[in-house]
Amino acid sequence: MRVLLVEDDPMIGAVIRDALKDAAYAADWVVDGPASLSALASHRYDIVLLDLGLPGQDGLEVLRAFRAAGNDVPLLVITARDALEERIRTLDGGADDFLLKPFEISELLARMRAVLRRKGGTAAPVLTNGIVSLDPATREACVAEGEVLPLSNREFALLQALLVRPGAILSRSELEERIYGWGEEVESNAVEYLIHALRRKIGSDVIRNVRGVGWMVSKGG
Repeated sequence: MRVLLVEDDPMIGAVIRDALKDAAYAADWVVDGPASLSALASHRYDIVLLDLGLPGQDGLEVLRAFRAAGNDVPLLVITARDALEERIRTLDGGADDFLLKPFEISELLARMRAVLRRKGGTAAPVLTNGIVSLDPATREACVAEGEVLPLSNREFALLQALLVRPGAILSRSELEERIYGWGEEVESNAVEYLIHALRRKIGSDVIRNVRGVGWMVSKGG
């Protein structure tokens, strides 16, 4: 999944970006409001992490601009502002959740998973199509009653992208966007290599190739 991080503090931003990458997210990092609006206009994100204390344009203004433009991307505010009124304005302004600094990365990741579940219309912590299951918290897959299978970060990111929308065909470029962030080199056969590796772990029939279009997992039963 692809994340837009909007944070002006270089140390905090670097720590969160690196943690997101370690957790198999494709993370793009910007440091001010205008850059975040530009990024959202040109890329599709699964979730936004937004600091409120931004230079030039306050984060609450950025949030309102996101929502006024009709963008319903899941959004988690991360900020040091702890006043109750500030939290109320942020949530009423369209944020999906609110996390106070300082925080543990493990809590940030858990809140991101919860926001994504709510936006996806499910309370279940595990993604499944009835054939293969994927646990976003542990990054492990399981087929039917088989063994639990650990995945690499990019194997997890690719399978997650497919399981979020069972039955939908995702093209090479759509899968690459979910796996790689800005500045990360994408090899020409990266998607095929990851799918080959996944099929060896979870079975050759779980991920289907639709020739000339892309890849999908079935809706299962």
